[in-house]
Amino acid sequence: MLPDFIQSHVDLTLRNTLALPARAEFLATITMPEQLQEVARHPDLAGRRRFVLGGGSNLVLTGDFPGLMLAMAIPGRELAGEDAQAWYVRAGAGENWHEFVQWTLTQGWPGLENLSLIPGSVGAAPIQNIGAYGLEAGELIDHLEAVDLHTGKTTRFSAADCAFGYRDSLFKREGWHLSGRHAITRVTFRLPKAWRPRTGYGEVAAELARHGITTPTPRQLAAAIVAIRRRKLPDPAVLPNSGSFFQNPVVSAELAAALASAHPSLPRYPQADGSVKLAAGWLIEQAGWKGRNLGPVGMYEQQALVLVNRGGAKSRDVQALSRAVREAVLARFGVNLVPEPVFL
Repeated sequence: MLPDFIQSHVDLTLRNTLALPARAEFLATITMPEQLQEVARHPDLAGRRRFVLGGGSNLVLTGDFPGLMLAMAIPGRELAGEDAQAWYVRAGAGENWHEFVQWTLTQGWPGLENLSLIPGSVGAAPIQNIGAYGLEAGELIDHLEAVDLHTGKTTRFSAADCAFGYRDSLFKREGWHLSGRHAITRVTFRLPKAWRPRTGYGEVAAELARHGITTPTPRQLAAAIVAIRRRKLPDPAVLPNSGSFFQNPVVSAELAAALASAHPSLPRYPQADGSVKLAAGWLIEQAGWKGRNLGPVGMYEQQALVLVNRGGAKSRDVQALSRAVREAVLARFGVNLVPEPVFL
């Protein structure tokens, strides 16, 4: 007999922000780490395929899931400690990311404001190493805890252990979120007391200037980020979407220079290793896909980087549009786009 926190044949339509129809054979709602240990040792669950589900905001369901889905709902927000240099703030994996960020600001612990209004959960943030407007979550993660679903043991991963990269981490590279090998339970952030605003992106500086702000406070910077994102990104509850659908491509300096010569308005961001990050949204728009639909899905008219479900879409529709956009950008610019969401 399965534990009472596990349900069978669960509809996942409202558990993914693209609102794609699918069902899970089994779904466990995890509100405490001990439940993961129970899953690990339960004989009836041994050998079943597993998937760790956060807020469902970075997910494309390609069909019913024949296994056990672990819906992470572990709550908790606290100041775990502080020293002369930083605050150490801990959150449960099930906490809503945006609400957690706003809570840290209310408490007077700034640092995460550039990541305001990113959909999803705290536990999912390290896997994708979410980022926006010049900041990545991995820069401020001190460590995290995860349960090994093979052994039931809790392991502590330092930021170095997580090996964060651009939209990448050890968890993602090893596919642990796909296999359910490790489920993140809590994340602790190191927020430096020597705070400095990150306003290097033109959109952010322009939004602050609109309000006559030259030296923003953390709350003012967060408000600017929220305003920008609300103008550009649709609310998934109103128009289903998974946020930014493609990663910003990172190319060689030589290719970036050649593209800039042919397209002087191309936004580009030099990286520390000499490569150059390009704006995927700009490439998609120039390739003719901004505001354009393919069947029941399309690229959003306010932000070409966002793929939206205009009603009744299936996984095959999402995959067809993704393929068409990638082919158009490759044909025009010679740049390969990589989707951000997990295809499950």
